[in-house]
Amino acid sequence: MEFNSFISLISNLDHVKLGGFYSHKKMIPKQRIHYTQKSIQQLQPKKAGVLALFYPKLNNETYFLLTLRANYKGTHASQISFPGGKFEFTDQNLKNTALRETFEEVGINNKDIIIKKQMTDTYIPPSNFLVSPFIGLLNKTPIFKPNHEVEQVIEVKLADLLNNKTITTKKLSTSYMENIDVPCFKLNNYIVWGATAMMLSEIKDLLESL
Repeated sequence: MEFNSFISLISNLDHVKLGGFYSHKKMIPKQRIHYTQKSIQQLQPKKAGVLALFYPKLNNETYFLLTLRANYKGTHASQISFPGGKFEFTDQNLKNTALRETFEEVGINNKDIIIKKQMTDTYIPPSNFLVSPFIGLLNKTPIFKPNHEVEQVIEVKLADLLNNKTITTKKLSTSYMENIDVPCFKLNNYIVWGATAMMLSEIKDLLESL
């Protein structure tokens, strides 16, 4: 999708209802336990903010950013994710968390990013995080400066996300079961599953509803 067309499209975001669990469940394995808002609250999850950043690139085509996390000692090492991280007491809110972490991880200046919409919170059972995703807009092609947390910057065409042919399943071992069929996106030859896929599913549904 051409970037000017994308900007025109998302001008209506404030008036569109989010898909929420309906969108998320498309990327949730059948074997996963269903967590209600009440059960999540009882677990007292840690809070985090992530950013789905859209920007123009080649031929003014719309792209968005994913990252391959470095191989460190942690639950989400070597996974595909949006830039973002844990809420810190110095953050005013989760939007600021997402912007701060994006700057720290890939070097994009917060002042250059326009936040367009907050998406539905997504719960991550293995690490007990409740993640707030935000859609952000950058009006120029970014120059990335990844830090030690990022193994690879992954730039994905929006058109690929909107193409249903990128939706597939893959046998994976998760925190709750081994060798199960997991719904996922195949983007730039990377398998994107779990919480990031759930967020992408809601973004996809939202954009397709405009």
